[in-house]
Amino acid sequence: MAAPPARARADYDYLIKLLLIGDSGVGKSCLLLRFSDGSFTTSFITTIGIDFKIRTIELDGKRIKLQIWDTAGQERFRTITTAYYRGAMGILLVYDVTDEASFNNIRNWIRNIEQHASDNVNKILVGNKADMDESKRAVPTSKGQALADEYGIKFFETSAKTNLNVEEVFFSIARDIKQRLADTDNKAEPTTIKINQDSAVGAGQAAQKSACCG
Repeated sequence: MAAPPARARADYDYLIKLLLIGDSGVGKSCLLLRFSDGSFTTSFITTIGIDFKIRTIELDGKRIKLQIWDTAGQERFRTITTAYYRGAMGILLVYDVTDEASFNNIRNWIRNIEQHASDNVNKILVGNKADMDESKRAVPTSKGQALADEYGIKFFETSAKTNLNVEEVFFSIARDIKQRLADTDNKAEPTTIKINQDSAVGAGQAAQKSACCG
């Protein structure tokens, strides 16, 4: 009965858990859908709980299985807990370039990470909806870059709608995590993270409709 897990483990060299966090409506679910499925929608029926998708990529000759988790509306109810951050190896902090409040809240999200995530978790700042008309922009690119520089993390502006920099963001953080793992773990067998799915999906299942994209 052990053969199927053995085959599954042979499919990748690293299993990396990523989190998408940020205010509601900044486009986290849209970024996840664009990267994992190559599709885009203007609105979502969001399940209150935890959603995740998997995509396997290749970096420097290594197969990397990305398990990407989205807060799926939980941020509205302040139900993101330590269990959600447990085992996270990389976190994408997402704000909406047309919503200054979502940008200002990035500092709160970083404090949350400092409280609940591991000390060595990789972080990346993402200004989403960069395709929007400049007249609607509330956060200049320079301001996003300055915040990223302050925290010593990388910064990208993205658009889930036009696919601007979506691949680049995920590949960038995956590459940094892979390098960190390679530096600290030279074992030949795949690096794995155990996910407690029962606790991860424990939030309520009421459907909520939210416009999110860009």
